[in-house]
Amino acid sequence: MRTPYLVQRALNALSHSAFFAGVSERLLIWSARQVRLYFTDAEVRAAVQRRFERCVTPRTEVVVAHSLGTVVAYEGLCAHPQWQDVTFVTLGSPLGIRNLAFDRLVPAPVDGRGHWPEPVKSWTNIADRGDVVPMVKSLAARFGERIVDVAVHNGAKAHDVTGYLTARETGRAVIEALGAAPGD
Repeated sequence: MRTPYLVQRALNALSHSAFFAGVSERLLIWSARQVRLYFTDAEVRAAVQRRFERCVTPRTEVVVAHSLGTVVAYEGLCAHPQWQDVTFVTLGSPLGIRNLAFDRLVPAPVDGRGHWPEPVKSWTNIADRGDVVPMVKSLAARFGERIVDVAVHNGAKAHDVTGYLTARETGRAVIEALGAAPGD
């Protein structure tokens, strides 16, 4: 379901407060079992990272990730500086949300800035204005100005992966990463 932008702005503002840090964990993280497990269970996090690592090969050119998968992919890319020339495409990403995802990342942000994953040559972040999961629509402020932030409209199902994957903007990011001309 689409969430009004004003509600998202209010939630984002609250995410910066000390009060919200405690409340957000109980209300938002604990309500989504997979998110809670990933951020609080070291064994689960390690197992998920191992699974991601098995998916990336020397031939991998593009990593496309959605929602919590963007956190998994980001951390995996950061953990493997030996991987090279990967384009990262994030869809509906919670990476920029303080006290929920951003401050729990490995490696930890320094002075309010997340690390740029060494293997990543380009990063396109795609978010629907009505999607509440990426409360912070622009990741460039948190991870660097090299990120290209793109807005899409996924209709009534703002966070649904199908809308993101079929968006023209997602296709364009993947095509550019593969060095193909549109229409090839």
